[in-house]
Amino acid sequence: MERKTFQVPNIGCDGCVRSIKNELNAIPGVQSVDGVVDTKTITVEWIQPADWKQIVDVLVEIEYAPAETQAN
Repeated sequence: MERKTFQVPNIGCDGCVRSIKNELNAIPGVQSVDGVVDTKTITVEWIQPADWKQIVDVLVEIEYAPAETQAN
């Protein structure tokens, strides 16, 4: 299982975290999604067939891109 914790600057409330959880949990292979509004962080755990690129693509699509990808 892979695990990654990252910042999402666009998180502003619990509703943002819920939206991210709902979208990422819909990806086959995503095992868990947790978020903290105060630190604007998300932690995702996944197994195949999910992969990091797929997770980032969904986050970008819903306008919650991880901080490290926003400059791309």
